[in-house]
Amino acid sequence: MKAVELVHVDQKFPNMSYKALDDVSLKIEQGEFVTILGSSGCGKTTLIKMINRLYQPDKGEIRLFDEEISKKDPVQLRRKIGYVIQQIGLFPHMTVYENIATIPRILKWDKTKIEEKVQEMLHLVGLEPKEYRNRYPAQLSGGQQQRIGLARALICDPDIMLLDEPFGAIDAINREKLQNELKSIHSKSKKTYLFVTHDIREAFKLGTRVIVMNRGKILQYDTPEEIRQNPADGFVSDLIQTMEDAPGTGNEEL
Repeated sequence: MKAVELVHVDQKFPNMSYKALDDVSLKIEQGEFVTILGSSGCGKTTLIKMINRLYQPDKGEIRLFDEEISKKDPVQLRRKIGYVIQQIGLFPHMTVYENIATIPRILKWDKTKIEEKVQEMLHLVGLEPKEYRNRYPAQLSGGQQQRIGLARALICDPDIMLLDEPFGAIDAINREKLQNELKSIHSKSKKTYLFVTHDIREAFKLGTRVIVMNRGKILQYDTPEEIRQNPADGFVSDLIQTMEDAPGTGNEEL
């Protein structure tokens, strides 16, 4: 089943010389981990904000599991979508436990169920519940805060996860650990992930398929290996070259 489908989607913001999304069409199958790669202003964040209706398209249709999202209640829609951004947005006055339990409490889950799921989520993101559940965000490192943001997004078992450069502000060692953890979580969940990044190595490491964007257009959408072997145009080819030229790229893993 197609988890996400965009059909001829356009979006133009005021004072922009080109469209943020320019006749974008794509299909994402259920269970895929799709990374969206491109430089700032290419349209990758706009694309995922369209999927959870933070932006409305000027033209075209967006479907989740064959349902046109413009006909769905935005609040109900977003409850089925996990959303993680670089600025994690944890509530500073709440403990780790309270932050992760936010949506289940709104949904009036049973207290025992909330307790069990928070424990499960902390284990899933590699944090010991007894050690971390009563801490406040200010008592956590950036990487730990990002893990809590991920746990909060995952607790309601969303059908789709949208991740907008979630590891962009994390140091290289912790970034790699979080990438490995996220890849493992995805493989166990069989859910659909869309992950925005401007880092080609990250995009190729995580994605089962990669979308390469520039100036609102999708230039190529394929497996990392196919993009490396057969770049669609000069822009994609230059992107690949930056990875090949960088020291310690770890190409043997790609």
